[in-house]
Amino acid sequence: MTPIFQLSDDFVTREAELDPIGATHRGITVDPAETTDYSPDGWAARAEHVKATLATLATLTPSSDADRIAGAHLKERLEATAAWHDLGEPLRTVKAHFGLVSNIRDNVDMLPRATDDDWHGIAARLSNVPVMLAAWRQSLEYGLSRGLAAARRQAVELAAQADRYVGVHDGLVADYAAQVDGKHADALRAGIDAAHRGYGELARYLREEYAPRAVEADGVGAERYAVGARLSLGADLDAHEAYEWGWAELHRIEAELAAEANQVRPGASVAEAMALLDAEHQVDGVDAYLDWLRARHAEALDRIDAHFDIADELRTLDVTIAHGSGAGAPYYTGPSEDGTRPGRTWWPLGGRERFAVWRELTTVFHEGVPGHHLQIGTAKVLADRISRYARSRSVSGHAEGWALYAERLADELGWFTPPGSRLGMLAGSAMRAARVVIDIGCHLDLPLPDGSRWDYDKACEVLHQRGLAQWHRVPAEVVRYLGWPGQAISYKLGERAWLAAREEATARPGFTLRDWHAKVLAIGPVGLSALSESLQGAAFGPSADSTNGS
Repeated sequence: MTPIFQLSDDFVTREAELDPIGATHRGITVDPAETTDYSPDGWAARAEHVKATLATLATLTPSSDADRIAGAHLKERLEATAAWHDLGEPLRTVKAHFGLVSNIRDNVDMLPRATDDDWHGIAARLSNVPVMLAAWRQSLEYGLSRGLAAARRQAVELAAQADRYVGVHDGLVADYAAQVDGKHADALRAGIDAAHRGYGELARYLREEYAPRAVEADGVGAERYAVGARLSLGADLDAHEAYEWGWAELHRIEAELAAEANQVRPGASVAEAMALLDAEHQVDGVDAYLDWLRARHAEALDRIDAHFDIADELRTLDVTIAHGSGAGAPYYTGPSEDGTRPGRTWWPLGGRERFAVWRELTTVFHEGVPGHHLQIGTAKVLADRISRYARSRSVSGHAEGWALYAERLADELGWFTPPGSRLGMLAGSAMRAARVVIDIGCHLDLPLPDGSRWDYDKACEVLHQRGLAQWHRVPAEVVRYLGWPGQAISYKLGERAWLAAREEATARPGFTLRDWHAKVLAIGPVGLSALSESLQGAAFGPSADSTNGS
C-alpha cells in the first residue's frame, strides 16, 4: 500500500473512532456502544485530526495516477472540511430534515440485527442517544455564547422533527421478538425509552431555549455560502453565473414539459396533464406503495446488465419506508465496508396514503440503479483500486450529479414507458433547476427576474409552481435548502459537469458509452473541480488494467 493510500486508511480508522455515528453511516463497522462526542471538545478533536492529516499529506509524493487522484481528493475534501470548522459551523449547524438528529435516528436502523449480540448493540446505541444529544446541546450553547446562532426556522422545524421521533423505535420490540429468542428484551426496551426521552428533551430545548435566541434571517450570506457550496460541490462556485444558468435551465425544461404534456393528452397544459395522471395512476396505501417501489427497483436491476457492468454484491438493494421522517425527499445509504449491509433506499411518506407513482419512477432510477446504488456501491466494492477515504464517502456534486445524469440516461435508454413517467422525470428536473435559483437566491439575497426578493414563502411558491414539486414535499424541501446551504445546487450543477465530461469523451477514439461508464465509475468520487482532469486519462478500447494504489 502506498503512503498516500495508507494515510487515507489511517484517516478513516481514526475518524471512525472519533465519530462512530458517522462511521456507521459510511458502512464502517464499529462498536455500537461507542458514541460520537458532539460537545465542543469532540468537534475540536475531529478538526485537529483533519488538519494533522493535511500536514502529513503535504509531505507525500504520488507514485501513480491512482495515487495522484487519491491524494488530490483527500486534500480537497479535508481543506473544505477545515474551512467549515474554522467558521465555527459545528457550533450552529441546526439542520432539518437531514442532519445530526436524523443521522442518529437512522443509525439505529443501519445496525446489524441477526444475532442476540447484535440486538444488545442496538440497545446500547439507543441508550446513548440522550448522551449524544446532551453533548450537542453543549456545543449549541457554546456557539450562542460566541455569537454563532442558527436560524430560528431551523430550530423550530428540528424541534418538530425530534417530537416525531418520540415513539419511532417502538417497533423494534416486536422485531426483536420475531427474529431472536434472546435475553436482551429489557435492555432494548430501556434503550428505546432512553432514546425517546432524548428526542423529547431536545425538542423542548430547541423550541423553548434555543429558538428564542436564534437569528431570524434564513440566508447565511456570501462567506458561509461559499464554504457550504465548496463542501457540496468539491469546487469553488461562481454563484452569479450559476444563478443565471439555473433560470435559463428552468425555462428550457418548461418548454420540454409543455411538449410532453401534449403527449399525455393533446392540447393539455402541464397542470392538466398532471391532474389527469394523478387521477389515473396512483396506488393506495403504504403497503401497496412499498410493493410498487420494490418491484420497480427489481426491474431496474434486471435490465441494468444490458448497459453497465454491475458487481454481484450490488444485486441486493433494500427498499424501506422512512417512518417518522419529515424529509420531503427519498434518500440512499450505501453498503457497508464489509459487505454485510446492503445499499438501501429510504422513502418518506409525507403524510400520504395515496401515491402518484407516475412521478416516482424517475426517483427509483436516481436512488437505485443506474443512480446512487450503482455509483456509490461500485466505489465500495473496488477495494484497493480506490482509496479507503474515497470508498467511504461521496461528494454531493459528484454523486447527485451522477444520479440526475442517471435519470436522463434512463430517458435515453427508453425506460420511461409507463404512462406519464417521462413527464414525471421532466418535473423532477424542473424541481432540481428550481433548487439552484432558490438556494443561491435565498442565501445571497439575489433578485428574481421580476426584481422581487426571496423569502421563505416566495421559495415555496417557486418550488411548487415553477419546480412542480408536490405540496407535501415543498415546506420540507425549502427548510432543507435554508438549513444546508450549497447542497441543493449539487444536483443540476453536478449533472452539468457529468454531461460536459461525457461530451468531451465522445470525441476520443474507441469511445463507447458502456466503456465510458465503466471507466468513470472506476475512478471513484472526486470533486467537480477535479472531475474533468480525472477522466482525461480514461482510454477506450483495449488497454492495460488501471494501476491501483497498492
